[in-house]
Amino acid sequence: MDKAPDFYQAMFALDKAAALGLDPVVRELVRIRVSQLNGCAYCVDKHSADARKAGVSEQKLYGLTVWRETPFFTARERAALALAEAMTHLGAHGVPDDVYDEAAKLFDEDEMPRLIAMGVAMNAWNRIGVTCRMSPATRS
Repeated sequence: MDKAPDFYQAMFALDKAAALGLDPVVRELVRIRVSQLNGCAYCVDKHSADARKAGVSEQKLYGLTVWRETPFFTARERAALALAEAMTHLGAHGVPDDVYDEAAKLFDEDEMPRLIAMGVAMNAWNRIGVTCRMSPATRS
């Protein structure tokens, strides 16, 4: 991150703005799930540690890859995860209406744009991490 410091400052500002007003548990679950889908080991490791600090249980962390099949997640967490997955794997028709509508029902008009921004920010960070071959080993 020594190179293009202006770009990284902008990325950090984007990430900080996205996080404002979001429940820390939802924020970290979204960050981890998007990173899992994108194969960014660095971000999975970093945000798993951040999630523990935010109070996310080990059970939720271990169940995150199969969140639909577990009873561990709240309705809001499920809606956020579904939206994050749909944003990460945009198909030919974008985010399905039912996924968007469920999130919009459970997140208020201030939270919903932040949730979307968090998905955008994490997908961008993951593309940096994966492209630059960042590893959890470099995080220490």
